[in-house]
Parts: sequence; structure tokens; C-alpha cells
Amino acid sequence: MTERASARDRAEGKAKSGGAQTTAAELGLRELILSGELTPGARLSEPSVAERLGISRTPIRAAMARLEDEGLLEVIPSGGYAVKAFTESEIRDSIEVRGTLEGLAARMAAERGVSAADLDAMRDCLTEIDRILTGRDKGVADLSSYIELNRRFHQMLHYLPGSSVLERQIARATNLPFASPNGFLQAQADDEEAWLSLIVAQDQHWMVLAAIENREGARAEAIMREHARIAFRNMQSVLRNQDMFSQIPGARLIRRRIPR
Repeated sequence: MTERASARDRAEGKAKSGGAQTTAAELGLRELILSGELTPGARLSEPSVAERLGISRTPIRAAMARLEDEGLLEVIPSGGYAVKAFTESEIRDSIEVRGTLEGLAARMAAERGVSAADLDAMRDCLTEIDRILTGRDKGVADLSSYIELNRRFHQMLHYLPGSSVLERQIARATNLPFASPNGFLQAQADDEEAWLSLIVAQDQHWMVLAAIENREGARAEAIMREHARIAFRNMQSVLRNQDMFSQIPGARLIRRRIPR
């Protein structure tokens, strides 16, 4: 095994790390929140959550702290945590932070240089996305495949600079509610405009990869920051459409502006 794992290996192995019980508690609690079983403002106690998930209180306590760090929970004055709600403005800020850090990752990768193996792995990923986007009669299954490949591409990008400091900060930013590149895509399988935006996003993927390979740091950074703005467009489309909105995991956490 090489001293520095490849971007592909690190992206695929990320989920295997961490304490099993705390990870199970974190995933279970997040699912309760995003499924709507726990509503915004709901106060959480360690005993009740532990009983509900069938997990001891110690990993529940750690999971709550992690989700508070992500922004899904907030500390309340009387003690403990409550489920947090989010405004459109807060979501926009989260996406902007994520885009800024991904831009930094792209610039650092271009300036430091990356291996041919990592570049080939990213090309393979983008080639698979191309096949999806050029197919006919695209639907839910195609969108699911796109989401997984898009997640993989972004994770590989995060690892390219070889900076554990930056990796941690991007992971925190991406975990902010609705900030990930796929945050609003799940509900848009039947939206022709959304598929067109994915074609634009894919073109940006290829451009940033070329900029990194050509050691064009400033260009790579600018492309990734612009790339994040597609998530703004996806958010606006979903928030305007009640059918789409109801399909988004955690939709009840979003405080939409009431049209006048």
C-alpha cells in the first residue's frame, strides 16, 4: 500500500471510520430529524432518544454533539438540545461556505499537483456521469446514479490537495443542512430544467479537472465557486414547487418565505 492513499480509495473508505455505536446513533438520530418524526423546536433528551433508537446514552450524547456541530440541533437554555429550523438565507450561506472551501481545494490541488492515477479516477467518474446525462428518458434511477457519482467526484476533489486540515473543514461545511452538492436534487427527476442544469454542472466538472491538471489554480478556484451556485438554483426551483418541496428529506426544517 502506498504511503498516501489514492483519492478514490479515501473517498470510498471514508464511511468505514469512527466508532460504530456513535455512528449508528448519529445516523439514526439524523434519520428521525430528516424524516420529520422529530419536528423543529422539539426538545431532545438522552434517555428518550436512547430508548427510541435502542442505543446506550453515551453514544447518543456524542451523536447529539456532532449533530449540533453540523447545525441540525441547537443547544437550548434549559439544557439539552432542540431540532433546528432553517431559513432560505441560512441555506444560501451554507452553500456559499461549501463552495468557497471547494474552490480552495481545487486551487491547492492545482498548485501542488496531483497524480496521474487521481486524475484518471476523476475522469472515469465524469465519463460515467456523461453516460447518464446523454441517455434518453431519464428518470429516478438515473438521478440516483448521478447523485452517487456526483458525491464521489466532489469527495475525490476534497482529497486532492492532501490536506487533512482542509478535508475536515470541507466535511463540516458539506454536512451543514442542505449544503451538499446533492441537497435539493432528489425531488427533481421529472424536471427538465433541472436536468439541463446538471449538464451545465457537468461541464464545470470537466473544466475544473482540466484546470487542476494544467496547474491553473486561480481558474480552478473560480470554477468551483461558480459551480456551487447551481445549488442555489436547485434550491429556488424546489422551494417554488410544493410537490418537489415535499419530496426533499428534511423539508419540514425549512422556513419558506410566504409569497405576498
